[in-house]
Amino acid sequence: MPNTTPSRTNDALSHRLSVLTSGPQRDALMRGLRGIERESLRVTHDGKLAMTPHPRALGSALTHPSLTTDYSEALLELITPAEQDVAITLEKLDTLHRFVYAELGDEIMWNNSMPGLLPETDDGIPIAHYGTSNIGKLKYVYRIGLALRYGRTMQCIAGIHYNYSLNEEVWRVLHADQQSTANAVDYQSDRYLALIRNFRRTNWLLMYLFGASPALDRRFLRDRKHTLETFDADTLYRPYATSLRMSDLGYSNTTAQAALQADYNTLPGYLDALAKAVSQPYPPYEAIGTQRDGEWVQINTNVLQIENEFYSTIRPKRVTYPGERPLHALAARGVQYVEVRCMDIDPFEPTGISLETSRFLDAYLLVCALDDSAPLPPDAYAEANQNFGRVTMEGRKPGLELTRDGSPIAMADWANELLVKIDAAAATLDALHGGDAHARAVAVQRAKLADASLTPSARVLQTMRDKQQSFLAFGLEQSEAHAAYFRSRPLDAAQIKEFTDLAAQSLAEQAKLEREEVGSFDAFVAAYRAYTLNRFSV
Repeated sequence: MPNTTPSRTNDALSHRLSVLTSGPQRDALMRGLRGIERESLRVTHDGKLAMTPHPRALGSALTHPSLTTDYSEALLELITPAEQDVAITLEKLDTLHRFVYAELGDEIMWNNSMPGLLPETDDGIPIAHYGTSNIGKLKYVYRIGLALRYGRTMQCIAGIHYNYSLNEEVWRVLHADQQSTANAVDYQSDRYLALIRNFRRTNWLLMYLFGASPALDRRFLRDRKHTLETFDADTLYRPYATSLRMSDLGYSNTTAQAALQADYNTLPGYLDALAKAVSQPYPPYEAIGTQRDGEWVQINTNVLQIENEFYSTIRPKRVTYPGERPLHALAARGVQYVEVRCMDIDPFEPTGISLETSRFLDAYLLVCALDDSAPLPPDAYAEANQNFGRVTMEGRKPGLELTRDGSPIAMADWANELLVKIDAAAATLDALHGGDAHARAVAVQRAKLADASLTPSARVLQTMRDKQQSFLAFGLEQSEAHAAYFRSRPLDAAQIKEFTDLAAQSLAEQAKLEREEVGSFDAFVAAYRAYTLNRFSV
């Protein structure tokens, strides 16, 4: 349908929703994929970080498709397959938790984004190990480099990553409707980048609605300067904070990353910015060098060791082939999905995220994908970052103002405008799926806007006050309750065998890699670094 026809409605979002839900392609919106990656620290029953190795019964953290580790040996990462129905995604996440709990022994999963009781010194936090293969060693050295650059403590913060894609038929329909002259791959990439730009402008809304880390254990800061207030002898907080995890306090970027701004206006611009960062030396890292006493301590001395080191609230993604760098995959085949990286673990939900939250995210991300999205000039990034930071630190403050296009606007007014659009997307999704699950999910979030006490960040603080709990005591009580929930629902014999077989297979794959390794690690790193990212054919 050409964009000049009389049927075009008053705004781009309504028009695109109409185009996608009329005609034979109307089910395309139901065929996108959703995947969830959930991080969680293994802890003891007094909230201390577990010092034990990754449980062998869970398989190889290097090769297992669903159960791995993130930064620390104690930081579990549970990864679901991508599913068309997010309810199935969450069922599979629940099943993963039940298997993990069958193998955790006396340990439990910490169900908060901010960690509990960490070792007294930063270097007491164990870094994840991946075996003796060259790729396993590379992953370990990368994490040693992260420790040098940012400290180990910051790497113990956990979150939820929400992977979202629209079916390619959606992009084909919109490509034809817009009469775009771009090829299909470029058009799809451009639309995903448009989604990311809209997300960057409005992701503060997610912090208000779902931020769940307004407090932390005092020892987490390790005598760093801060602006937090005292909640009790062991707990620091901000009274109106939503997500200390996502604030500047939660993840301290070095000057190197602070000066790095990805370009989300075009895919070549994005690739070039990150390619420069992974190939440009940074003097403070050069001063450290790549080896100490003959041992590797970082992959290179550049602004970023690898592209995944870049810290962002959302990433454009493409599934990689074995041995392929993420930026090369994007350059070769375009953007396939986005990874939302700013969601806190919900301490009131056993799996860290609810179906209701997921339904809202689907409606919100659909708005980001289909609404008009002007290019972001450099000053717009600064404005978006300022809004995001303000909501993480004082999002529940009455009368809070943000900045939109250089002018002040009440956060509540802007949020209400967004919720009108999200309501429209939710209604469309409900019409396709049947029922009113998406509309109900939006209604719950609208209630939080009217009453800040309903937000998870407010509920965390109120629970701590009501029970006179420190952050550590609150986190332990929630985590113990969720542990009991999962352990009361053991998997059946067939499910256990499936996971046990998968774990054994992953261990065999790691052993095969180690057995068949050819060449030294030094040569492997040299080849890896020579795989230059300076030139792309996009």
